[in-house]
Amino acid sequence: MTDSVFIADGELFVPTEHARGPWDPRALHGGAPAALLTSAFERMEPGSELQIARLGFEFLRPIPMAPLSMSIRIVRAGRRVQELAGELRAGEELVCRAGALRVQAVPADLATTGGPEQAASADTSTPLPPPESGRPLRFALDGSEEASFGATAMEMRWLTEPRTLGPGRAWMRLGHPLLPGEPLTPLMRLAATADFGNGVGASLPFDRFLFINADLTIHLHRPPLGEWIGLDARTLLYPGGTGIAESVVHDTGGSVGRAFQTLVVQPR
Repeated sequence: MTDSVFIADGELFVPTEHARGPWDPRALHGGAPAALLTSAFERMEPGSELQIARLGFEFLRPIPMAPLSMSIRIVRAGRRVQELAGELRAGEELVCRAGALRVQAVPADLATTGGPEQAASADTSTPLPPPESGRPLRFALDGSEEASFGATAMEMRWLTEPRTLGPGRAWMRLGHPLLPGEPLTPLMRLAATADFGNGVGASLPFDRFLFINADLTIHLHRPPLGEWIGLDARTLLYPGGTGIAESVVHDTGGSVGRAFQTLVVQPR
């Protein structure tokens, strides 16, 4: 078994067992293509000196365990604001549409009322205990020993009881490279982890319901640092309305932003 989540085959990206999702063995976990697209957004020139403030992914259908082609382009060019767009296709079929917003960083010496310290203290999220205080867990919905993105690509440390319904908190670290020999960045790790919010903060039992996210949107107020990414997640379900999973995203220095997922909910 290869160690990476994808293997490059010319201009195609071939998913390995480490990319497999929890709901359908023939489909990828959303975190795998999200991280792959994020890596391309980070490398896109010109403009890599700008900070990525928003990432968005629309999963237009289950992304198959099949070779994928990727295209990235600059939609809006600028020295202070730049918009990027990306697509993943399986053959001729569009399976994922993505976007990134890159902006000029807030000046380090910003002079506001109360100063930068007060601006930082406006974040009211509760800090997470460190990853080493969490409980190790191999994440597989059916208890399978097979490789998958949640079970083998991600290392997890849970701060709450995994099977208890309601808000949850967990640390995760992407333990395999996306592609052989290519280093992982903190932002790639964050994109991979953010797609677990609906599982960390599940409000319905996995064995009786599907609650698959149709999208993932991430808003960042600072760049993430390090290998561990934490989620403080909850799910909001409205009968006759929609379901949303909302996560406060952390690194070991504190919160870095928010992630949102629109859920498709149905009985199994």
